[in-house]
Amino acid sequence: MARIVLRVLMTSGDHLDLTYDEPEIAESDQVLEHLISELAGDAGVIRTRHGERLIVLYSRGVAGFEVSPRGAVL
Repeated sequence: MARIVLRVLMTSGDHLDLTYDEPEIAESDQVLEHLISELAGDAGVIRTRHGERLIVLYSRGVAGFEVSPRGAVL
């Protein structure tokens, strides 16, 4: 399972630090490509976590996101 940490920049100007897990993919680069394709799809929805909370992220509210080698601070 691959896990990446994202800093999601919202259209409102706020940001969230979230983790995204993909159990079927082992490489973090492939997870990032999968994440981008999911957000660009018709539904544009992904399931993420902020600590112990489940967050459903809709692409229409996302202005951008950052991924760093060390990840965001949760």
